[in-house]
Amino acid sequence: MSRPMLLVFLLIILIITSQFEWKQPLVSDVESNSSLTQKQHRISNAEETVKEKIILVQEKNIRRLNELVRHLQEQLQQCKGNNGTINSTVVPLTERILELERQQILED
Repeated sequence: MSRPMLLVFLLIILIITSQFEWKQPLVSDVESNSSLTQKQHRISNAEETVKEKIILVQEKNIRRLNELVRHLQEQLQQCKGNNGTINSTVVPLTERILELERQQILED
C-alpha cells in the first residue's frame, strides 16, 4: 500500500505544481493583454490628435484660399471697372481724332 500511496502523493504534487505553472502564464497573459490594450489606446489617441491637427491645418488653408479668392474677385471687378472706363473714354477720343483728321483733309 505504501507504493500506491506514494504514487497518489506524487500525482497530487504534480497536479498542484502544474496548476501553479498554468496560472502564472495566465496572469502574465492578462497583464500583457492589458498592457497591449493600453498601448493600443495610447496609439489611437495619438492618431486622433494627429488627425485633428491635420484637419485644423486644412481648415486654416481653406480659409486662406477663400480670402485669396475673394481678393482676386475684387481685383477682377476693379479691372473690369477700369476697362469699362477706358473703353468709354477711348471711343470718344477716337471719334474726336477722326473728326480732326477729316477737318484737316477738308482744309487741305
